[in-house]
Amino acid sequence: MVAPPIKLFSGTSSRYLAEKIAESYGQELGATELLNFSDGEFQPRFKETVRGDYVFIIQSTYQPSDNIMELLLMLEAARKASAYKVVAVIPYFGFARQDRKDRPRVSIGAKLMADLLQATNIDRVITMDLHADQIQGFFNIPVDHLYASAVHIPYLEKLNLDNIVIASPDVGGSKKANAYASHLETELIICHKTRHQANQIDNIKVIGDPKDKNVILIDDMVDTAGTITKAADVIKEQGAKSIRVFATHPLLSEPAIERIENSAIDEVVVTDTIPITGKESSKITVLSVAGVFADVIQKVYNYQSISTNFIF
Repeated sequence: MVAPPIKLFSGTSSRYLAEKIAESYGQELGATELLNFSDGEFQPRFKETVRGDYVFIIQSTYQPSDNIMELLLMLEAARKASAYKVVAVIPYFGFARQDRKDRPRVSIGAKLMADLLQATNIDRVITMDLHADQIQGFFNIPVDHLYASAVHIPYLEKLNLDNIVIASPDVGGSKKANAYASHLETELIICHKTRHQANQIDNIKVIGDPKDKNVILIDDMVDTAGTITKAADVIKEQGAKSIRVFATHPLLSEPAIERIENSAIDEVVVTDTIPITGKESSKITVLSVAGVFADVIQKVYNYQSISTNFIF
């Protein structure tokens, strides 16, 4: 059987990353256009045939919600245009923080997103660092869940820091932080926070000893930076030598940049799953995950195992 042609396409907001993924893969992005109506409605269109092709559509679903709708329309269009297989490549999976009913009368937004994606009859989802691992179970199709540790660990090792300790800014992130600590054979610090409403931290207690240590705070995203900056300040007060944050998704909502600049954090290392244009900070370092996604796309297309892409 002759392998079907592979084609890579991008949504509007993730083209900056999709171009790097395509370059790393070794081919150009497919041609698309977006028709905008005067009332705000829009219609994406493939400007080339996808009939019989193995189609990968790249789009992060951060705000605004137009990004989600554009991805859904593109997936639907590819399927209705008789693509052989359609794969959604979602570097940042939006609404992932709504993975359960943590209060009465709220939706489980992550499950709704999974249902909407599957309603387009796609074959697979490739994403990175979901806020909650169990979201993979919301799908009835294969989900390749990648980790930014593939680029974080090599960068961290190049820093040649001594006396490292891994820290989690909250109890919920302790599993991820523990994976880093186990791989690097270091101690683990956990910050316990109390919060009465979203994006507002009331108090943080540090479990562990950061004195004279180079502390590495691990998180999946930086939104308003309230948690990580407050955790960093408390850790610094307890004698930490330096503090770096390694996170995947740079949401960086206001007033994140200001908080980071005025905090005890020495460096915030993030990836390019979300663009941070116009949100620059001298403390922020951006690592590209384009090579990781390109490699996984190639392996999925060739029906190869992707287990070698995981450091831990």
